[in-house]
Amino acid sequence: MKAVILAAGKSTRTYPLTANKPKPLLKAANKTLLEHNLEQLNGLIDEAIIIVGFGKEQIKKHIGDRFGKIRIRYAEQKEQLGTGNALLQAERFVGKERFVVLMGDDLYGKDDIKKGIKNKYSIFAKRVRNPKYFGVLETKGGFLIRLTEKPEKPTSDLVDTGLYVLDEKIFSLLKKIKESERKEYELTDAVTEFAGKEKVKVVEQSFWYPIAYPWSLLEANEALLGKIKKNIKGKIEKNATIRGEAVIGKGTIIKSGAYIEGPVVIGENCIIGPNCYIRPSTAIGNNCKIGNAVEVKNSILMDNVHIGHLSYVGDSVLADNVNFGAGTAIANLRHDNSEVKSVVNGKLISTGRRKFGAVIGENAKTGINTSIYPGRKIWPGKTTMPGEIVRKDVV
Repeated sequence: MKAVILAAGKSTRTYPLTANKPKPLLKAANKTLLEHNLEQLNGLIDEAIIIVGFGKEQIKKHIGDRFGKIRIRYAEQKEQLGTGNALLQAERFVGKERFVVLMGDDLYGKDDIKKGIKNKYSIFAKRVRNPKYFGVLETKGGFLIRLTEKPEKPTSDLVDTGLYVLDEKIFSLLKKIKESERKEYELTDAVTEFAGKEKVKVVEQSFWYPIAYPWSLLEANEALLGKIKKNIKGKIEKNATIRGEAVIGKGTIIKSGAYIEGPVVIGENCIIGPNCYIRPSTAIGNNCKIGNAVEVKNSILMDNVHIGHLSYVGDSVLADNVNFGAGTAIANLRHDNSEVKSVVNGKLISTGRRKFGAVIGENAKTGINTSIYPGRKIWPGKTTMPGEIVRKDVV
């Protein structure tokens, strides 16, 4: 069986993390979203066709031509014309057998996929609190009747997760669909047509994490870290403490006085401490350095991140090569205790989180004693001055 992974789009809602990087290469629990999904498919399929576009060379370099038992092939979507147009690029690769379709920037689970591929055709779904922001399913007898994109008045809380089992019949329908209001060709329009001709089984999922915004990564990271088991390959100095589940990569040194409270994952060749506190649901990438008296809580630090001594990082996402000057502190809670807001595409929106810190793009640096307000962003390569208070995004 084959899979088609749609990974061609350019995401602006996850800026600044995706200003220079395709969203499927963002990390949670120290692995890219693409790698997580390929792991779920490993053993279920023998070939994956990845539809690439923005950042295509980065994806090809990172994933290569094989992942476990899966052969990897690539097809390019040269213009960003929507998910329907993206899937069309795989037509010449899939032949007449059934295949799995999934979004390259959402996280799925193997058990759910196993359940779905037992049916001839499947659409995967999950119940959510805010269905009007998704494609809403109408069903009858466990089969799909209609799929409506982002309705103002949803008729159900069951939504489309972008995971399907289809066959070559979908392609003739994709060639007939019209542009949506977003000036794109939507895969969901063709799936609705498909359901009018074939019986498409609705499969409710237990595991699905859509990565819509930078803070979505924190939710996915927490879920993935909840599954880890203790595996320590690095060096633990005397008087360092590790509580709970922790994965620590080879070449990493946990210095004396460090206190690590799992679940936590730390990559290879890191220096942690001395006398620092790594709190639960934190992922620290490869070649990172966490200095003396630093506290990191519920955050994602990607590769080559350096956090200078006496700093605090909470509920935040830091991209590759970020360097925090000593005494940098990220505020992650408003004084009025209300939900933290953040600017997305020029609009201030709620993150839905009571605690949320900052989003820092790759190669950004802070001067010593920088203070960052909740929900703020620093764009790639930008810097702050010593003692600066970041009240608005640094773009």
